[in-house]
Amino acid sequence: MLALLKKEINSFFASPIGYLVIGLFLLINGLFLWLFKGEFNVLDYGFADLSAFFLLAPWVLLFLIPAVTMRSFSDEKKQGTLELLLTKPISHLKIVLGKYLGAFVLILLALLPTLLYSVTIDALRLDSDFVDTGSMIGSYLGLLFLAAAYTAIGIFASTLSDNQIVAFLAAVFLCLIFYIGFEGIADMSSAFVEQLGMSYHYKSISQGVIDTRDLLYFLSITVLFLVVTAERIKTSKADKNVWIKLGGTLAVVVALNLLSNSAYQRFDLTKDQRYTLDMASKDLISDVSSPIMVDVFLEGDGFTSEFRKLQTETKQLLEEFSAINSNINYTFINPLEDDSRRDANLQALAQRGLTPMQVNVSENGKQSQDIVIPWALASYNDVTVKIPLIKNKIGASQQDIVTHSVQHLEYAFADGFNKLIHPKSKKIAVLQGNQQLETQYVADFLKTIRDSYYIAPFTLDSVAVNPQKTLQKLNEFDLVLSAKPTEAFTEQEKLVLDQFTMKGGASLWLLDKVVMDKDSLYNDKGENVGIPRELNLTDFFFKYGVRINPVLTADIYSAPITLALGEGSEAQFQPLQWPYSPLANSQENHAIVSNIDMVKFDFANQIDTLKTSHSTIDKTVLLTSSPLTKLVGMPKLISLEEVTQEPDPETFNKGPQNLAVLLEGTFTSVYNNRVKPFELAKALDKSTPTKMIVIADGDVIKNDVGRNGPLELGFDRFTGRTFGNKEFLLNCVNYLLEDNGLINIRSKEVKVSFLDPQKIATQKTKWQLINIALPLVLLGIFGFVFNYMRRKKYSL
Repeated sequence: MLALLKKEINSFFASPIGYLVIGLFLLINGLFLWLFKGEFNVLDYGFADLSAFFLLAPWVLLFLIPAVTMRSFSDEKKQGTLELLLTKPISHLKIVLGKYLGAFVLILLALLPTLLYSVTIDALRLDSDFVDTGSMIGSYLGLLFLAAAYTAIGIFASTLSDNQIVAFLAAVFLCLIFYIGFEGIADMSSAFVEQLGMSYHYKSISQGVIDTRDLLYFLSITVLFLVVTAERIKTSKADKNVWIKLGGTLAVVVALNLLSNSAYQRFDLTKDQRYTLDMASKDLISDVSSPIMVDVFLEGDGFTSEFRKLQTETKQLLEEFSAINSNINYTFINPLEDDSRRDANLQALAQRGLTPMQVNVSENGKQSQDIVIPWALASYNDVTVKIPLIKNKIGASQQDIVTHSVQHLEYAFADGFNKLIHPKSKKIAVLQGNQQLETQYVADFLKTIRDSYYIAPFTLDSVAVNPQKTLQKLNEFDLVLSAKPTEAFTEQEKLVLDQFTMKGGASLWLLDKVVMDKDSLYNDKGENVGIPRELNLTDFFFKYGVRINPVLTADIYSAPITLALGEGSEAQFQPLQWPYSPLANSQENHAIVSNIDMVKFDFANQIDTLKTSHSTIDKTVLLTSSPLTKLVGMPKLISLEEVTQEPDPETFNKGPQNLAVLLEGTFTSVYNNRVKPFELAKALDKSTPTKMIVIADGDVIKNDVGRNGPLELGFDRFTGRTFGNKEFLLNCVNYLLEDNGLINIRSKEVKVSFLDPQKIATQKTKWQLINIALPLVLLGIFGFVFNYMRRKKYSL
């Protein structure tokens, strides 16, 4: 068998046809990947991966491999040497394996120069810390298995005729049928038919995901065609035993592939495990028994490279969902394809809340704008929800926006599916009666959460008359939301809230410990005095392990305040830096704050986390100010004149200050071992495990109100910027209430590595020449050395 293998390799490289075939393979790949404009161009694609190559390679190999294998047995038949070969003391199967391995080694040699492409990607990538070698290795492995199956088909086709051209065409036809033909038939029949094709099994493995079902499929195709080929080359006619043998082989192959669906392993070789769904996502859809239809509107031909990447990642994610449960069906729709319906479609989508997005397109040095619809609609049992595919970030480039959006995709779809599968059941009590924010100032946030939760106003005024009944009613809710109370809580009210916590109720507190807001500054003098605010909650939170201090947090890294500068009609509104509006971020990779924009505070206080003996409460600091922070004690005169003063960095030396803290665990009652303000039938001193979030600013939840009503929370109408307040608070509520773990998907990090556009601009020609010409030069050097050694060997 080894001698036959060597003979195949020697005969292939002894003729110019062998070099021509491999040369054409390398040239076609090089031109499409590095020179020609189109979806396969790596430099235009803009991302540091070789997905374009692994998408193109199956089509090029579909012609290369039949060209390599067409002479395997057809030439033997034509020259009459097949009968002589069959008389050798070697089994028919070993003869086939010798021919097969010889052709397969040639394919490996043809693929070897393409490793140069990965060197180019490494040299041009923008992110020096991220190289997804696992994904690339997995993708090459998938390509090798595909090539192995193609080669087996090609060897079989060469037995069908003594004419090499006929053998070539037969191999191309069979490879085409097995690669894409079943997928076309599946459109008219069932999804099962699609699984019979190579394309179905190659898709995931080419992304770096090794599934034993896919490997078994390719091995089955390879073995099946090799066995059939071994029977084909026999000179005697096929008898009953031959058909039994072939039928048995086919039965074993089919049985093994069917059994593999119930016992298989899946290995995600990507560095960030991007193609492995979180367990919460799997559990969510595992029991779905009726179809979920997903219509994705991120479809079109004129996308920038960034949005093509988002489109690809969306398709791949939906494939993962569909692989877990076949009831997840998806379709990509281009609503802008028909020019005559373009405006009507845009208007219809906008009415459903699917706002189009304008993107900048740079081509040949010219800038233009295009429209994309980064939304999906998911429907289940006559209920439809919209799913955002894009996740904007303040000041971010289109590349950064796509990076954040890719990280957000799994959570976006899982959250949408959750709304469809699980009707809302949790109840939120919005506290009133202690002079909390008026409804119009929390309207946008309440409107956002009402799609997922039941919300209702709740007042503690009845505590004074019937505290026991008030507690019973409050216990019907799952979460208490108190937004900027300004009137002190009584001891009776505190006991009700404390016992609500002991029962396992969650709570979200947004508190101001200083009397000060922007509206109070817009007077003739432009100033006001900030004083401490007494809410009678110090001992309440102290027992739980936190303390909100009556100081203001001033931060150099802050949002601007917009003031009218100038006299009379000459006055103009200008944004000016305002230290009392700190922009907070997180040092934690917690699900609540992962991948969100800066959160804007106004006159924020500072939170201390306290160490209590035998504490069973875990404290997580969610948001902090920047390191350039100072604390302003009260009382203090706050004046708008401060915007005209250059801040002294040396005074902003207090470091990051805690502005939002998550408490979770078993709480001890505030009134444990204390006289209670009223008698309770069953007072609890220890809580069941629960959660609480304390935010040291009530204005975090406050939306502006315009002429037409409440504006979006976090939107600054003067600067046009949108901060991360709404998303942060929504994550807080989801984390406090959801017990299915979906919110934890947000902390999953998916890296997207880009190519450096500056390097591409300055080094483009060099790398085009390297990737197109160098593989051909290496092939030429190999051919020269091979033929030199061959002549030297036979001249002796």
